[in-house]
Amino acid sequence: RSLKAGEYRFESPLSVEEVLRKLVEGQVVTHRVTIPEGLTADETFELLARAGLATTEELRALFAEPGLFPGIPEGAATLEGMLGPDTHLFTRTQGAREIVATLVEGFRRSLPERFEERARALGRTPLEAVTIASLVEKETAVAPERALVSAVYHNRLRVGMPLQCDPTVIYALRRKGLWKGDLTREGLAVDDPYNTYANAGLPPGPIASPGAAALQAAVAPADVPYLYFVAVGDGSGEHRFSVTYEEHLANVALFRRARAARETGSGGPR
Repeated sequence: RSLKAGEYRFESPLSVEEVLRKLVEGQVVTHRVTIPEGLTADETFELLARAGLATTEELRALFAEPGLFPGIPEGAATLEGMLGPDTHLFTRTQGAREIVATLVEGFRRSLPERFEERARALGRTPLEAVTIASLVEKETAVAPERALVSAVYHNRLRVGMPLQCDPTVIYALRRKGLWKGDLTREGLAVDDPYNTYANAGLPPGPIASPGAAALQAAVAPADVPYLYFVAVGDGSGEHRFSVTYEEHLANVALFRRARAARETGSGGPR
């Protein structure tokens, strides 16, 4: 009765007593799974399924049941954005629900201090702040830029400008099974609530799981007046920020020249 069920690994000959000791102590095999920042729930579930820990069907059945897990921001319709990026240790006997609960706990641990209070001070609900964090996570991997990208979205929301966030359109197209790897004019017009070109304000919820730095940026935007940003285009992942549309157009022209130079090999970083 004292034997613990689970997956065990025996790498050398053992006596019966040594085998029983492992079974009684429950020295089960653990599986290390790293969930990077910026993954969607579907991408996270695929990682877990490939590790043989649960099926995607079991995990997706929990996706639309955020009420099963404590600490999810009020109003969340799904677990999108709430599956904490981190390196987790799982066992095969945990089951899908316990695995998802571990990821949600990781999300809660990654929230900055006074996250809800700071979100509301900016005029945002906690769910809206997590949503902004997911946009920041998808837009830039350059640490000093996170607070700047956050500021752009807060500024746009404040003045009533559409967010026009490309990653939200990609998310919308993926939801419909229409994503083919490139954004087109037709794609930018897709009829979906997550399309921030076609719809005002924030999307209904997060589009990916943000890391702690993006969550911090969401409730601590830089004190700058920027309304626009565009990639530098040199492969560095950095962006140019601007206040006026005219400045933005000039930066877009610089981006196109830099991209063309990289594609033709005529200059610039490769």
